[in-house]
Amino acid sequence: MSDDKAENGAEPRRNFIASVGALCVAAAASIVPLAAGAAALFDPLRRGRRDLSMILVTKLSSVPEDGAPKKFTIETDRVDAWTTYENTPVGAVYLRRTPTGVAALNVVCPHAGCFVGLMPDKSRFGCPCHKSSFDLDGVVNDANSPSPRDMDALEVEVRNGDEVWVRFQNFLPGREEKTAI
Repeated sequence: MSDDKAENGAEPRRNFIASVGALCVAAAASIVPLAAGAAALFDPLRRGRRDLSMILVTKLSSVPEDGAPKKFTIETDRVDAWTTYENTPVGAVYLRRTPTGVAALNVVCPHAGCFVGLMPDKSRFGCPCHKSSFDLDGVVNDANSPSPRDMDALEVEVRNGDEVWVRFQNFLPGREEKTAI
């Protein structure tokens, strides 16, 4: 009878040890996929913000001397997890000569993110989505304009005497403050 008790007591212990061993093996086997998933999840944080370096847009000779704005496409290399896309359009700007140099305005309307166009009379910019109106300096020029702020000005440099470089970035629409995306 004592042999039966010893066997009955040993059996649950053997089952417990086997269960704990199986859990340890399962935990060890799941570490690799969990680590890979966490790495993929936090990859954008690891990469940080995109590079906001200056981008060559055009030659100064392409910007009208009379101060009229002209639209230019911004192209740069884009990289995703596996591929580099060279000279990909990422946005557009209006460039305009001013008495102090060259000014750049992002073509995206600060109200709802539509693309602002130069009006036919070339005296102002207008947004076709909700009728926001801006003067050639990008300032809201209509008291009824739904835009919460002026058009977004961008940093410009003229290098080597004839190269126009712009620090291109987009901003959140619908806000009074200019918040970079």
